[in-house]
Amino acid sequence: IERFQDRDAKLKLRKLIQPFILRRIKSHVLDELPSRTEVTLSVEMSSEESHFYEALRQNAIDILENSKEKKGRHLQILTEIMKLRQACCNPRLVDSNSPIESSKLRVFASVVDELLESRHKALVFSQFIGHLSIIRNYLDEKGISYQYLDGTTSSKQRKERVDAFQEGEGELFLISLKAGGLGLNLTAADYVIHMDPWWNPAIEDQASDRAHRIGQTRPVTIYRLVCKDTIEEKIVKLHQEKRDLAGSLLEGTDLSAKLTSEDLLDLIRTR
Repeated sequence: IERFQDRDAKLKLRKLIQPFILRRIKSHVLDELPSRTEVTLSVEMSSEESHFYEALRQNAIDILENSKEKKGRHLQILTEIMKLRQACCNPRLVDSNSPIESSKLRVFASVVDELLESRHKALVFSQFIGHLSIIRNYLDEKGISYQYLDGTTSSKQRKERVDAFQEGEGELFLISLKAGGLGLNLTAADYVIHMDPWWNPAIEDQASDRAHRIGQTRPVTIYRLVCKDTIEEKIVKLHQEKRDLAGSLLEGTDLSAKLTSEDLLDLIRTR
């Protein structure tokens, strides 16, 4: 269905599954929830970043097209894609000695300044622990208070930090995407910032739901920082295609179609 956009197949599948699905969509069940606005912030890379990114992309193409390895090829392509995604976040995630400044960090800093000036609180998600580490260093330099958790945070510490944030300790809450997708109630925040797009849009949505849930009394705004003309834009396009298909079939069910190695390679090849 997803590959060929087959409308008849889509309708047939929907008819087959209709009797078995109890739709409990939050926006339908919880009419009392405040509004939720999603905004994609397109980040323009500097010329230095663009050259760095393009060199990585060309190198990835050379490695993958000259590789005779069949076994593990899928993983090899994903590894090269991860480097490109990290370069979009901050060149230092790929080369720790890089002097190139991150445009995404600059945009993030601007957004945070504006939010704090208006007395808002925000959740900040990234899938890369190294990216969160760079952000933490920036916040420490600026004297901006925050809470933090990732996959290594103990259950006890998680609860303590969540409770502290809910009680007003910290302007931001930095969370690794996989660690913060479920089970956290963080309605003290009315903004969510996704620093990098993840393959599965459902995981991002679950993370955003930490703020947009029962107990939230203010409208929630969700920012996604996406680098222009990069692999990130292609991932976001895939998000929309998945959401459209999932919405037409199950109205919200996570439908994560697995991309083939050739599909993944095309994401690197095309500009």
